[in-house]
Amino acid sequence: MVNYVLAATARHQATVMLAELETHTPGAAQRLARSAFTELQTWPELTVDLVPESQAGSRCSVAGAYDVGPPARISVAEAASPARRDFTALHELGHHLQKNSFDLMTAFESQSDGGLQLEDAACDAFAAEILLPTPLVDHHLDAAGPTADTVADLWRAGAASRMAVCVRAVQHLPAPGHILLLDDGGRIAFAASHGLPPLRRGSFQGDIPVIDRARASSRGRAQGRTQVRYRDGILGRELHAQTAPMGGYLVAVLVTDSAPWRRFTPPTKDTGPQAGDYLCAHCDEEYRSFDPACSACRVPHCPECGRCACTPRVNERLCPGCFIKHPPAMFADGSDRCLNCS
Repeated sequence: MVNYVLAATARHQATVMLAELETHTPGAAQRLARSAFTELQTWPELTVDLVPESQAGSRCSVAGAYDVGPPARISVAEAASPARRDFTALHELGHHLQKNSFDLMTAFESQSDGGLQLEDAACDAFAAEILLPTPLVDHHLDAAGPTADTVADLWRAGAASRMAVCVRAVQHLPAPGHILLLDDGGRIAFAASHGLPPLRRGSFQGDIPVIDRARASSRGRAQGRTQVRYRDGILGRELHAQTAPMGGYLVAVLVTDSAPWRRFTPPTKDTGPQAGDYLCAHCDEEYRSFDPACSACRVPHCPECGRCACTPRVNERLCPGCFIKHPPAMFADGSDRCLNCS
């Protein structure tokens, strides 16, 4: 789950990425802020090109992809606006920086998923930091936190993409929540989350309360309580929500409590699904998962070794100390006892 610690770690990682960028390519941040896509096309170590959105990949929060190569390649969806291209290019540059720096990769060592969520969140934060300077953000988003209208105002005040604005705004949320950018079909074009499980790009949210009222309204504005939809139609906890139009899109701000557009908003009840706790039968990894469970053993696949409980245990050995069968990794070289018993 994306939580406060991960969000703070992502922002710190973005700061370190900016410092490393400045060390190796002085002045690059300023040039990237003017036109990231054009600037990156001049970098000899990168191939930067436009591709159909269907080829841009779906692993990132943006419509783009990074291939470590060689040669290293950044792909950006050709249908994107210039501002969206710049944000996407910077997001993918973030992957390039992190995958080619031992110093940056050390942050992944403490992450249970190997750093996958942190790497992607840091890419968003890195791109947003370059495109939206802090004085401009602070001028539009006050201490109470962002409303749907102030998020839209921040976008109109600068030259950054809507996605960059959503990332910067979610950093100012006063409570766990999301900032969503929805297209006219009610699907998520981009989602930035803080303290709650992330929402998938492309997922349909157009019929949930507040969003459906905003879509039906000629002004695109609505507020109230709603639940967002996760995988397989699963609804999350109830959230306070507010929407506003944002240049052909709908921006929605959702929080568990302390909604900036209301005088008093007590925390909503957590009626959403809870992640299950599991202990992998193969590698002894403890993990939490919202993923679909195996139809046979009812246990989701372990993020560490990729196996569920019914997957055959290969080359197991019986430890004479605890009389438990363990995988080979649990035995030191030359020892007949597991690591727990030796």
